[in-house]
Amino acid sequence: MTAGPRVTPGPAATPADRRAARRAQDLLARELPRVREAAHAWRNGLAGLFVGLLGFGLVKGRTDVSKLAPPYGALVGAALLLSLLCGTVAVLHLLRAAHGAPRTVPLTTGTGADAALLHAQDHLETLRSVRALRLGVAHTLLCAAALVTAVALTWYGPVREAPRLLVRTAAADFCGQPVRVADGRLTLKTSTGEVTVSLADVVGLGAVDTCPAPAARGAEKPVASPPRLS
Repeated sequence: MTAGPRVTPGPAATPADRRAARRAQDLLARELPRVREAAHAWRNGLAGLFVGLLGFGLVKGRTDVSKLAPPYGALVGAALLLSLLCGTVAVLHLLRAAHGAPRTVPLTTGTGADAALLHAQDHLETLRSVRALRLGVAHTLLCAAALVTAVALTWYGPVREAPRLLVRTAAADFCGQPVRVADGRLTLKTSTGEVTVSLADVVGLGAVDTCPAPAARGAEKPVASPPRLS
């Protein structure tokens, strides 16, 4: 009958081994508070970033998105909605990392096994807090990017064009923005330049959102016929 493996004690721990073990235990004991402090610092720094972005966005620029040409107004709304959603998720993750999840802590009997279990739970909580901190930072950056996009579209998006004036005469039709009326003549700013029409020659006049194509100006389908002058 063969003898089983024998377990013998290893060499005695050296002072360096004891210092390394003590350092590892201290690191494990303080890792959760360190993560909590880092989460507080990130939260304060990101809050300062957002205050700066909001202050910069309110300095100047267009504020009425209804003046934007479609679909830029809808894009601004979508960017603001995305910013709000990302900001909400970021705040929840940062709060989770800084303060932990709302839960109860079980009582222990003070034995070594319970102490080891608490250390293991603290380590798992540290890992969850680090993950929440990373997600919070990522969502905060996404929120900032969406907010900057919305502000940029509001400032630099094309303006909605004013309604055009369609003028019908016996000889031709003219469409453009009215510039001035003087001495019985109407001046329009068209795509080819300014055109002056005598009001005595006008047989129809009406406002349109966009000017019809040159080939379609004589047709009735692209634009409703303006009322005739009596």
